Amino acid sequence: MQNTSKKGEVKMSNSETKSDVILIGAGIMSATLGTLLKELVPGWEIKVFEKLANAGEESSNEWNNAGTGHAALCELNYTVEQPDGFIDISKAIKINEQFQVSMQFWSYLINSKLIQNPQDFIMPLPHMSLVQGAQNVSFLKKRFKALSKNPLFQGMEFSDDPEKIMEWIPLIMQERASNEPIAATKIDSGTDINFGALTRMLFDHLESKNVDVNYKHSVDNINRTRDGLWELKVRNLESGTVESHTAKFIFVGSGGGSVHLLQKSGIPEGKHIGGFPVSGLFMVCNNPEVVEQHHAKVYGKAKVGAPPMSVPHLDTRFIDNKKSLLFGPFAGFSPKFLKNGSMFDLITSVKLDNVLTMLAAGAKNMSLTKYLIQQIMLSKEQRMEELREFIPNAKSEDWDLVAAGQRVQVIKDTEAGKGTLQFGTEVVSAADGSIAALLGASPGASTAVHVMLEVITKCFPEHLNEWEPKMKEMIPSYGLSLMENPDLLNEIHTSTAQTLGLIEKKPELVFS
Repeated sequence: MQNTSKKGEVKMSNSETKSDVILIGAGIMSATLGTLLKELVPGWEIKVFEKLANAGEESSNEWNNAGTGHAALCELNYTVEQPDGFIDISKAIKINEQFQVSMQFWSYLINSKLIQNPQDFIMPLPHMSLVQGAQNVSFLKKRFKALSKNPLFQGMEFSDDPEKIMEWIPLIMQERASNEPIAATKIDSGTDINFGALTRMLFDHLESKNVDVNYKHSVDNINRTRDGLWELKVRNLESGTVESHTAKFIFVGSGGGSVHLLQKSGIPEGKHIGGFPVSGLFMVCNNPEVVEQHHAKVYGKAKVGAPPMSVPHLDTRFIDNKKSLLFGPFAGFSPKFLKNGSMFDLITSVKLDNVLTMLAAGAKNMSLTKYLIQQIMLSKEQRMEELREFIPNAKSEDWDLVAAGQRVQVIKDTEAGKGTLQFGTEVVSAADGSIAALLGASPGASTAVHVMLEVITKCFPEHLNEWEPKMKEMIPSYGLSLMENPDLLNEIHTSTAQTLGLIEKKPELVFS
């Protein structure tokens, strides 16, 4: 029964539903957490609310991210050179191990027939790093030596021979006139991942397990009830009706939208946190003659003063069994926190508790602001000039500009000072574990399983002993360091590659 209202007014529903878990946002994070929980406790009632019409339409969408299975195989910003020349690979090790957790879980899903056809979301693809100039070549050589000693990076090759690099990446090396030293690393165990397809697969599976997935539903407010439950006001965007839903546990996995919902929850852990939105653009090539000449993800070095998210890379992509090339990203700025968000997202996220944090971040990051303005002002031909640093003979008519997703970088007060801009993925949870929110950006989707296990550990500590056997069934390395267990690592590498079809013959592709 609904209260009558005049046209344009919100209709309030008298119905109220209770669930064990509510997931806000139908992206890869909610899909992963929902799937894990359904395996651990099949009897729990789970509801999902998504503002858009389908799953995986924002940051998880295949056209809104680079599709790199971030395993730190090629991303140079994960291996930092110290002033004394030492290459710190600790972050690369951490991210690689986290990606291996995702690979194990996806393999479990395939082996258990919970999802099918892994080639629809993951493909084998070499990951490469490419640098020019004597100083950068020296850095890459030291990085290679440091990584290649580690079992996680077994099989990595290094070359500073232009002829060898030509064999690896002919499109990039053709007509290259520069006499500067050049070097590259290559590892064949890299992947290209369609996170949009994977997200949709997982939600299809969840719906088959009686998870109540509600599209075109926006969560307007979150409040704590007297009995400790969380109450959500949820608006049906088609009918305008607002319903009340309560749950014992809430996960906010709505990309940039998580900032506002975290603030509405009122938990102390959500105070003094802000978000800085960054938009992205890619150049995409669909000329089959060009596309056929390149088969790798090739990452370069960010320019001096550029943020980590702007590392230039030329990627082979497989989307719907079609092969194309993407180059970018070109950063931009929009005050929206979501691609489908509001122009008022940034200003409405400024509250009394975070205004000083936000102002401090603005003062600290003037160079980033200047960089973003410069990026916005680039013409297509200027972007083509940047592309020609990778592909010297690139033709403008072969490339089009596409808008990627919005990313919201976390701003918080840290030991480094007030208003520190964080480049990474972060979980904010209440002290009692009743609500958790995911903030931040890369490596994001690639480490979704590890991040959601972190949520489970923080928010359901009383169940961990009971759940541990199932955790180990889904993720054989659960609770162990792969780097410290090379035999287990080799076993997992082989089994996941076989299960996910990464060492079998690739399916025939249609060039778009």
